[in-house]
Amino acid sequence: MQIEYRQHQNGSIAVVTGEEKIITDVQSALDLVMTARYEGGAEKIAIDKNAVAEDFFILSTGMAGEILQKFTNYHIKAAFYGDFTRYTSKPLRDFIYESNQGNAVFFVPAQEEAVQRLAECAL
Repeated sequence: MQIEYRQHQNGSIAVVTGEEKIITDVQSALDLVMTARYEGGAEKIAIDKNAVAEDFFILSTGMAGEILQKFTNYHIKAAFYGDFTRYTSKPLRDFIYESNQGNAVFFVPAQEEAVQRLAECAL
């Protein structure tokens, strides 16, 4: 896992890259949040989709809901970036669409778009 911290007008953004699965459950997501917050002062995180366990994208597991609730509780804004087109589940596609309409969680195709969306968000 690699974390790069980028400073923007609205705060620090942690950009997480790597092929290893970093988010595999709620605890690993919280560990990432705490690392980003305490090492880089980041309350916004851009996360490579490849670093997230596939169970996150199966809504019936409840993993996405639990993790995103923790992000909300800890006042973390997140953008997941990567190719989401291979997912055909209507509930997941609806979830991604609805998330992208808000200002706390985004699912976008590219890292730079994730950083830009987060940079535009006020804490």
